[in-house]
Amino acid sequence: MHKIIVLILLGSVLAAPAHAALRVFSCEPEWAALAKEIGGDKVDATSATSPEQDVHYIQARPSLIAQMRRADLVVCTGADLEVGWLPVLLRQGGNSKVQPGQDGYFEASSAVQLLEVPSSVDRSMGDVHPFGNPHIQLDPNNIGKIAAALAVRMAKLDGADAETFKQRAADFNARWEKAVAKWTQEGTALKGMQIVTHHRSYVYLDHWLGLEEIGSLEPKPGIEPTTGHLAELLDQMKSKHVKAIVRSSYQDSRASDWLSSRTSVKAIVLPHTVESVPEAKDLFAMFDVIVARLIEANK
Repeated sequence: MHKIIVLILLGSVLAAPAHAALRVFSCEPEWAALAKEIGGDKVDATSATSPEQDVHYIQARPSLIAQMRRADLVVCTGADLEVGWLPVLLRQGGNSKVQPGQDGYFEASSAVQLLEVPSSVDRSMGDVHPFGNPHIQLDPNNIGKIAAALAVRMAKLDGADAETFKQRAADFNARWEKAVAKWTQEGTALKGMQIVTHHRSYVYLDHWLGLEEIGSLEPKPGIEPTTGHLAELLDQMKSKHVKAIVRSSYQDSRASDWLSSRTSVKAIVLPHTVESVPEAKDLFAMFDVIVARLIEANK
């Protein structure tokens, strides 16, 4: 009889469902990567956007609505970066746990200080974000701050794995601080380096490394390069010492190639997120590539 009871109890334990992984719906690949750094196999993290997409312009596809409906935690940049599509997903997903104001909704921008906060905004200014420049992922110091805040939120939502999140976050922080110190030291040679960018998406990188952005290929944020604007920029560059024309992988190369061919300034692609260039396999590799490509261009 005793053996039968033991076998029944053992069978019940084996049949009990395992603790489910925390389902994380991220708006951008960098936040999915960060959630995996903190959660490991305790999280199931997906990204609504791919590394080759412009996050400003995404369709609220049925597959994304389904993912939103199942999510335990939504992690997005915020600062109105996803304003064109995230509200639709949140509304149609109908998941009360992940609505703004709930613990299941996390904006990375809430953990950092935003740059370029405008005093006023109107349509004539182009795609200017009213809360500040949202491209916060390109300063590694921001990544560290966001990781700390995200780990706390994940632990709050999943108490069973809270200790795992705490330990993994501490390990990530130690490795990240060491890497940031290395990148910052390597980047001292880049201070004052003049660059032209396709879009105003490298502001935080400029701020971190002391780069001087003398112009953008876009006449206004979000407005495609025009012949007239490129001609003005070409004339402006004659009195400067620009070392690189920088764009992201999803941006059309024609404008940067045109300007490069007339100035002999290198046109380079910098990763804006993980896997946006083949070498940027994770967050650490992303900044390895950024610093290395800027140093090469500055020679």
